[in-house]
Amino acid sequence: MVTQAAILLLVGVFAGSLGSLLGIGGGMIIIPILSVLMGLPMRYAIGASVIAVIATSSGSTIAYLKDDLLNLRVAMFLEIATTVGAITGAILTGVIDGKWLEVLFGIFLVYSTYNMIQKLRGKVKQDADKVSDDKWAKKLKLQGSYYDKLSGEEKYYQVTRVPGGFAMMYGAGLASGLLGIGSGVFKVIAMDTIMKMPLKPSSATSNLMMGVTAAASATVYFFNGSIHPHIAAPLAIGILIGAAIGTRLMQRIHPRLLRMIFVPILFIMGVQMILKGFRVIN
Repeated sequence: MVTQAAILLLVGVFAGSLGSLLGIGGGMIIIPILSVLMGLPMRYAIGASVIAVIATSSGSTIAYLKDDLLNLRVAMFLEIATTVGAITGAILTGVIDGKWLEVLFGIFLVYSTYNMIQKLRGKVKQDADKVSDDKWAKKLKLQGSYYDKLSGEEKYYQVTRVPGGFAMMYGAGLASGLLGIGSGVFKVIAMDTIMKMPLKPSSATSNLMMGVTAAASATVYFFNGSIHPHIAAPLAIGILIGAAIGTRLMQRIHPRLLRMIFVPILFIMGVQMILKGFRVIN
């Protein structure tokens, strides 16, 4: 029992560090480790994953608020789309065959991987100075700034294609409600790829939004017995430690390296969703 708690603590540190750094919550890291490597039932792995997302969000949001990396206006605006999408997905469960949605989102993730690789190769322009606010960004005052400790400069950015980002977040919420998946990756893509926000504030803002989404479903998992304290407690402690590490790394890591870490995760998740959609894997 002590050995299992120690392993869960270390898993939490790893997942919390990577989750807070990339804005993906850590659920996609924790579920395979708990279910495949440690042999825990899937329902307990999913329940622990929900706690992991909340812990990652709580631990990293405090630090990102202090460092002024979060864009609260963008977070609250996009959270409307995610929530409405999740409710729609829950209503449509059993009406729409989820496998086609999995395939569609998997293809989108693979395409987003290609787009990020093009950015890394310099084929796609990433100059924030070339982005200008669209009319929605101006009305809602979504533009922002953050202090980049790596360059020692205050970086100002603007936001564009707000309707596209909003639609993406509705789709992510729909997938989350229908398929029971986390949408951290989609949040980052909506802000970074579609709305052209820098990757650092995109990841930081995603962390806040995921906690809001996960908190809504945590009660359900608790009352149906999927959350076991002896699994969730050491995992949450490790995640809080990892989140503190990840938030410190965020300010000292180059955005290019951040994308290099994000690309394989994005590709693996996309392929996994396509294979699940075609029922090649469970």
